[in-house]
Amino acid sequence: MSSQEKKLGLGSVIATGVGLIVATSCLMSIGQGASAIGTPFIISMAIACAFNILTALSICELNALMPNLTGGMAQFTLASCGPVLTIITNVGGFLCCQVILGSSEAAMFGNTLSQVLPPLPIPGEVYSIALVLVLCLLNLRGVDMFAKIQNIVAYTLIGSLVVLGILGMIKVNPETVVEQPAVLSSKFSDIFSLLGLSFFLFIGVEFIVPISPEVKNSRKIVPLGMVLSLVIILVMQIFVTLGFKNYAAWDELSQSTIPHVLYGTALLGKVGTIWMSVVSLLAVISTVNTIMFGVPQLCYGMAKIDLLPKFFMHKNSHGSPYIGLILVTVALSVLNATGLSSSEKLVFFINTGCVFWIFCYVMIHIDVIIQRVRVPRAPRTFKLPFGILIPIIGIIGNLYMIWSISPDKESRLVIFGIFGGVSLLLGIYAFFWVKFRMKRPLFKPFEIKEVMAMDTDLYQIRHYPALAKKLHMEAKPEVEAMSPETNTGTRPEV
Repeated sequence: MSSQEKKLGLGSVIATGVGLIVATSCLMSIGQGASAIGTPFIISMAIACAFNILTALSICELNALMPNLTGGMAQFTLASCGPVLTIITNVGGFLCCQVILGSSEAAMFGNTLSQVLPPLPIPGEVYSIALVLVLCLLNLRGVDMFAKIQNIVAYTLIGSLVVLGILGMIKVNPETVVEQPAVLSSKFSDIFSLLGLSFFLFIGVEFIVPISPEVKNSRKIVPLGMVLSLVIILVMQIFVTLGFKNYAAWDELSQSTIPHVLYGTALLGKVGTIWMSVVSLLAVISTVNTIMFGVPQLCYGMAKIDLLPKFFMHKNSHGSPYIGLILVTVALSVLNATGLSSSEKLVFFINTGCVFWIFCYVMIHIDVIIQRVRVPRAPRTFKLPFGILIPIIGIIGNLYMIWSISPDKESRLVIFGIFGGVSLLLGIYAFFWVKFRMKRPLFKPFEIKEVMAMDTDLYQIRHYPALAKKLHMEAKPEVEAMSPETNTGTRPEV
């Protein structure tokens, strides 16, 4: 098969974005937002979608400047703001956040099974932890059993929700229609107070970036795929919200941990219950599996650039970075064992994770601005229009979403406290790690060429020969040819 035949098209890009963003906890978030203000929640979702599109465009520019890197967003910030801020934002913004949100997804799995299966004396937490353990065993063997059906799951999920939303909009089953006001509040203050919750419905589009080397005409297809993924998801969520209005009482919706199953049952009876349950369970499994596969890979990538201990680079005989995987498994299991099952707790966990993730998106916009100033003429296959206006608007919007993460002031203060406490602990770790382990300036950015070199096996072989030998790394000729260290054999000056 030629390289041309191996290139991915727009359909695969969209499926990747949709499959990673849409999860069953998103459906619960729609239920929580809609039950709070009614159909005006659609306005909140549209605003949040717009700000996430701005973030996606900033990510595209950074990826065009520093392509084909493995550490997630860490390399972008390392080359812009230095190692301390990189550790705080990426460990907190991506690693901690994904563990928190993965716990919420696992809890949704337990809630769904405990409510749709015949009555059994089994708590939902048991189902959740069992799912995590099974996926851990599969990933330890280097098997991502859902990779081949990810596209099928994504399009099945979106298609099903669009169809069910439209059926609800047109009141296909008039016998079970709920008569209730469409608008509970049209105040802009109430609409904007739900932006933080709405943000969660669109996070994760940056996971399209790693597949960009395999995308045909990636300069155009990747940004277009990111934007279309977000727009498609918004349209689906609008249909679902309008369907909820006709078939799910607002007060019941606010209390349900599986609002999509509640809606499907009211709409189509037993058929709707089974339909929604099967689709949502597949989505949960796919999402949790992606997190359990992706977080250890992010740890592996950050270890390659010295931001995390090198033991995260160790892999078992099946090629799985097992230490990161085991730590993620323990974290997910502990969080679910504490009783992460009520709607209130799930929303709190989701909002807490969102603050970390939104802050990471703020840093992405800042990275774009810094690189525009530092290397304005560096070649970029994709560049944002209007100078730094889009990143500035994105920063303002994301900061506002952090400020309005919860309409309840007391919950918001607790969330900010958790964010501040975790950031402080990460800052202490980062200070000692950078000062005494890396022996580098705390806030001085690395050169782009050094960051790109550190991501290669050749760099690990040159600077950590014992570890590289143990990990069976090889210096590929094409890598050696492109490395800025090839002629010197020394660490590049920063």
